[in-house]
Amino acid sequence: MRNITPKALAERLATEAEPPLLIDVREPWEAAICQIPGSRLIPMREIPEQRAGLDADRETLVICHHGVRSLQVALYLERMGHRKVLNLQGGIAAWTEQVDPNMATY
Repeated sequence: MRNITPKALAERLATEAEPPLLIDVREPWEAAICQIPGSRLIPMREIPEQRAGLDADRETLVICHHGVRSLQVALYLERMGHRKVLNLQGGIAAWTEQVDPNMATY
């Protein structure tokens, strides 16, 4: 499992034709406040039951508020056979500081 910085992710999203699958593992109320465009909300507690619907060979980037829950989910996905998993370092909080300061925070 690798970490990616918010700036590196922003660059990839702006330049790559096929960006990684963005999985936001926060709660719905958190995602209602702010969310990285293109991310798919799957709350952390739902990952085990939703995992079968995820492509284990597709690059997958996991996002949460500060990077703690996403790290746990990324490690879990790796243990379950997902080969290309990344964790957003610092979470959406770091994204708002480094990439999109106009995004709502909480």
